[in-house]
Amino acid sequence: MNAFRLLLAVIFLAIAGYTSVVVFAHGMGLLPIFFGDMAKLAWPGQFNLDFLCMLTLSGLWVSFRHGFSVAGLLLGVCALFGGALFLSAYLLVESFRSEGDIASLLLGEQRAGR
Repeated sequence: MNAFRLLLAVIFLAIAGYTSVVVFAHGMGLLPIFFGDMAKLAWPGQFNLDFLCMLTLSGLWVSFRHGFSVAGLLLGVCALFGGALFLSAYLLVESFRSEGDIASLLLGEQRAGR
């Protein structure tokens, strides 16, 4: 579990640093570029569509993990729009809250019987 937590911290720091540089250099204009590449029906758009599907699955999983409660749905929206930056921080926090129990981490405390 410690290796997983270290990986999550590295992912968070790498994406936060990279995003900071990009925002400083290019501003916050991600969405027109993201969907514009998809509209061109080329490889960058294919990657973006695949990534959008992964973000959707991530958001659904986070919402499911919280029983589709209001808080769970809000966290799911954060996962959808926050990507790996959100998910790495979320999983790091939840890995400590679940005390390293992988079933609880994946399913949530209610479904894991905690």
